[in-house]
Amino acid sequence: MGLFNAQKLMKNRKKFRWNDHTYKVRALDLRRKADPLGGASQAKGIVVSKFQKEAAQPSSGMRKCCKVQLVKSGISIGAFIPGNLAEKFVDEHDEVMIERIGGKQGRSKGNIRGIRFRVIQVNDQPLHLLWKGKIEKGRR
Repeated sequence: MGLFNAQKLMKNRKKFRWNDHTYKVRALDLRRKADPLGGASQAKGIVVSKFQKEAAQPSSGMRKCCKVQLVKSGISIGAFIPGNLAEKFVDEHDEVMIERIGGKQGRSKGNIRGIRFRVIQVNDQPLHLLWKGKIEKGRR
């Protein structure tokens, strides 16, 4: 431990910080770069197909989902369709608005494995009002 050793310690700390995964992700802004929505809270997309996903243990239901191709980036992602019999209002080639489901650390929520987004609008009509029967689906 010499007289100017603090400078060496500071330099080494700065250098070896890059071995820390959380620091690297934060410093290089990797969370936003890897995000399909590009940091936005919502995005529009076109429905490519509909599919069902089996719920994780101990539940045993089939969760209704759809594959959505985003308008702004062209990336295809899976989106959950919430609501009782709401999947009948979502057809292929419909324009949908999606948002994050809100699981911890941007991951999937509940027992739907690998699905991080949900549908909130179909052809500029709110999905929850469609399946409640308050409004009809818009023509495109």
